[in-house]
Amino acid sequence: MALTKEHLRVVMTGTQEDRVEELRKILGYPVKELDREGSRFWYLRPGESKEDAADTCPIAVGFYAELNDGSDRDIRQFLIAPEQQNNIYGHYVGRVTTEQPVMYLLLPEANLQGRVALILPTEGGLRQRQIQTFEWSDRELPGRLSRLQQGTVRIADRLTALIPQVDWVFYPGVKTAEKLAQLMAEVARRIEQAIPSVYETETAGGYLHKLFESFRKELLPTLKLQADNEKDYSFADIYAQTVAYGLFTARVFGFLKFKREKKNPNDLEPDFYRDNAWEFLPETNPFLRKLFEDISKQPPEDLGEDLVSAVSELLSVLRAAEMDAVLSDFEQKIGQEDIIIRFYEDFLKAYKPQMRERRGVYYTPEPVVSYMVRSVDILLKEKFNKPLGLADPEVMILDPACGTGTFLLWICQLIYQRFQESPEALTVGLTDKSWSSYVKERLLPRIFGFELLMAPYAIAHLKISLFLKETGYQFNSGKRLGIYLTNTLDDAVRKTETLFEEFIAQEADQATEIKRDLPIMVVVGNPPYSANSANTKKWATDLVRDSYYPKDEIKEQNPKLLLDDYVKFIRFAQWRIEQTGYGILSFITNHGYLDNPTFRGMRQSLIQTFDTIYTLDLHGNSKRKEKTPNGSKDENVFDIQQGVAIGIFTQVQKKSQNINTTYHTNLWGSREAKHEWLNKNDIATTKWSCINPKLPFSLFSPQDVSLLPEYELCWKITDAMPLNSTGARTHRDDFVMNFDLSRLYDGISSFRNLDISDVEISENYNLKDTRDWKLSKKRLSLAKNKEWEKFFTKTLYRPFDFRQYYHHADVVEFPRNEIVGHLLVESNFALLWTRPLSPSYEFSILVSGYIPHQCVIGNKNAGAGASYIAPLYLYPNTNSSLQLALEEQSRPNFSPDFLKDITSKLGYTPTPEAIFYYIYAIFHSPTYRTRYAEFLKIDFPRVPLTSSDKLFHQLAAYGEELVALHLMKSPKLDNTITQYEDRGGDRVVDIAPKYQQGDVIINKKGDRFTGVPENVWNFYVGGYQVCQKWLKDRKGRTLSDEDILHYMRIVVALQETIELMAKIDAAIPGFPIQ
Repeated sequence: MALTKEHLRVVMTGTQEDRVEELRKILGYPVKELDREGSRFWYLRPGESKEDAADTCPIAVGFYAELNDGSDRDIRQFLIAPEQQNNIYGHYVGRVTTEQPVMYLLLPEANLQGRVALILPTEGGLRQRQIQTFEWSDRELPGRLSRLQQGTVRIADRLTALIPQVDWVFYPGVKTAEKLAQLMAEVARRIEQAIPSVYETETAGGYLHKLFESFRKELLPTLKLQADNEKDYSFADIYAQTVAYGLFTARVFGFLKFKREKKNPNDLEPDFYRDNAWEFLPETNPFLRKLFEDISKQPPEDLGEDLVSAVSELLSVLRAAEMDAVLSDFEQKIGQEDIIIRFYEDFLKAYKPQMRERRGVYYTPEPVVSYMVRSVDILLKEKFNKPLGLADPEVMILDPACGTGTFLLWICQLIYQRFQESPEALTVGLTDKSWSSYVKERLLPRIFGFELLMAPYAIAHLKISLFLKETGYQFNSGKRLGIYLTNTLDDAVRKTETLFEEFIAQEADQATEIKRDLPIMVVVGNPPYSANSANTKKWATDLVRDSYYPKDEIKEQNPKLLLDDYVKFIRFAQWRIEQTGYGILSFITNHGYLDNPTFRGMRQSLIQTFDTIYTLDLHGNSKRKEKTPNGSKDENVFDIQQGVAIGIFTQVQKKSQNINTTYHTNLWGSREAKHEWLNKNDIATTKWSCINPKLPFSLFSPQDVSLLPEYELCWKITDAMPLNSTGARTHRDDFVMNFDLSRLYDGISSFRNLDISDVEISENYNLKDTRDWKLSKKRLSLAKNKEWEKFFTKTLYRPFDFRQYYHHADVVEFPRNEIVGHLLVESNFALLWTRPLSPSYEFSILVSGYIPHQCVIGNKNAGAGASYIAPLYLYPNTNSSLQLALEEQSRPNFSPDFLKDITSKLGYTPTPEAIFYYIYAIFHSPTYRTRYAEFLKIDFPRVPLTSSDKLFHQLAAYGEELVALHLMKSPKLDNTITQYEDRGGDRVVDIAPKYQQGDVIINKKGDRFTGVPENVWNFYVGGYQVCQKWLKDRKGRTLSDEDILHYMRIVVALQETIELMAKIDAAIPGFPIQ
């Protein structure tokens, strides 16, 4: 019987004993008595009879005048004050076994007014969140008290007493999915926070130790107990989210089962507690059932009070939720959005907002999924002679990074729709023509998903299981869903040592059988993107190295990009289709592989495997600042910065010849416009452009090659200046570089001082071990070096940004001494250039007389590659001594064939400096950069030579001026055109610099440089806006007189550069250069 306000009226008036008696009656308890040991409290004991109730722990009822007229806040403060902690909590701990109350129900002494208080004591005292108060008129109060009624409240049989399970009385009966997600998140956070302390107190063979080690051994070798960053996963986080979503799944399916089997309106829902929750999990997920069964068997004392309390709280939240209303809320939103993902979004928002940034890891926008699934369905029908498309019983489907199962759900929905339209066609050969029979015999055995993380894995099971439940599937076949907790990129067969490892290993081994043995025909999904991949399993890495690493003579600056997770997943999917001999691969991924030069081997491999390739570039790369062709804003379909593309690859049969057709198209615009287009179109209605990828780069994007023959007649810079490499790569810039020499000196001195511990050095300077660099070993080495002070020098960190630098292999991970050592001679200098990683990156060039940083002109976020360096002069013995003597014999870094070609054209051999200046001028020609832009996007720059002595000398003269300006040695730099205006900001750069009508403002007080031309402010070198970048990198610093003068000289250098670039173009009669 549900209680109402009318039922409570009899408890609001009369003597204390009368009111307790009325409360006993409406709760249906057999026993009411005063505390036998003497106190102000009455005891109400539930039970089937007085005899049963005698062994049942009571609910204590007390009367307080302080409840007559206080607010909720006032009463809470009163109840947690020391006096009441002593009175109420003291009463609680002073009673044992059957005399210890499970809760306190406090009533106001006054009739017909005041607030009712519910208190749930714990071993730690009275806590705010376990004290709740209600006015008599509160609509929530009757519902809460109804949960205490005889027949509703569960009574657990413990060794010493029967204990009413009253926890859920303290939680609201939420009616919306959003509110339930928020409450679950709050408790999940407490579970996560409790894990480390329990872990620290238990033995090495304890429950959490075993589970943690099992996850590390079987799935995530680098998993930490706690994350350093809120965005990252940890064991504590995985455990908390797994418990939250596992129990939520159990609650949903337990309720649906109760609803289905309910015979009369007064039937009560079954118990839902830690020891039985696993029984409600659907049989389609045996792994989660096993995991929760094991959790239920852990003794509370082994889990610790905080963890047990938090898990109990989560169970209570779910038990109290009005699931009819919550599921109705779900049903109302079906068709509007992915309701399970919406639920997860709400959960993360309250649990860890920062984790929502990882949304792309587990969620793909539905318009994208719709386009891809419908396109695969069309291809199966039209290219593979499968009239039923994805519903064909022979088509085996795998999503190898299924996340929360969005792709699999869409596939199931499409198949269900086809079943509704043509049930006979789909059930040919089946005796039972029902949907349940079809699912059992022809759906579950051929649709698979692999997932590495527990929370998305649990959600995927929930999502697909709910869909099957809604469509009428009967969960009595013993068949599991083919979604497995496993690492797709691992091929190992498991050897297990613990029960937990056995659970996980069984999943992984079944997944391995699917990977290796089943003829998977469709591989679809959204694999993760991570350039610094932690998923380093040898099997997948070897697949990539063997097939995707370039095997040509082009120097590869960073093949590590090919070990990005998404590349490994594409290679896995390609391998899987190759094993089957035919099939379709459809992924949405990072779009870098379409045109990045580093990925040429990957593109060539895909061309060899697949007969048809479709790439739909969705763009949206905010790192590259992509804009639509008309210059308007271009947005990503995800909430991420990295641009993406849909790639669809088909292999109709094993290829006997290298015949391939490649199609490409672009989709630009707002996210809303892209989503709308994707919803309305598919592979058949998309307007594709047929392209012909050409060696050596085999681009999957269109390229104007009309000028390629002309460009290829020029000298590639790496052939002209054969000794070249990327600049120094320190891996610890902040330690080995500094604005101030004294601070750099102090840091290096401390580093080699072995009286200071490794731990202190590591913490003070943020120095961590890497694969190739070990702190302790390097400190010992540098401490032994008596000439350690010789290695202080300068570096060109960013354009015109010179810093103090310590150049030694003990602190610089990749010093590139064989190249940069030549720059330690004061008169030498080097050419710097990049080979872009992105076609949107604009070609740039620079010169340096100091050792340059690897990214001096290569802003990776703008799509640049690392900066290459080619010294003008080379000196012997660079490996034996970095401080080279000027008198040592030098030779120019130009190849004999290059010099021979120049000599044949000019009739004489110019000086090495003149040749360098000529090259520098050519590369600064705006016409050169636009004319050959298509090739400068992907290849090293090439040098066109001239037969005109006059043109050579003119360009060399301009180049010499540019070099002097960029080395900051030109006398023109003294003719400054700007002023510094102090407006009380003490020269401190405390904001991102702003440009306003010729002024560059550096702080909130308005200190500024005046007279800066707009074209100078907007001038870029590489990926950097020079005048902005130089100041931005000094945020928080006070500019010295030297700094201010240097900035003024930069402005002059850039203004002169702009003028010289125009003069260079004017001097060149035309292209190709004659």
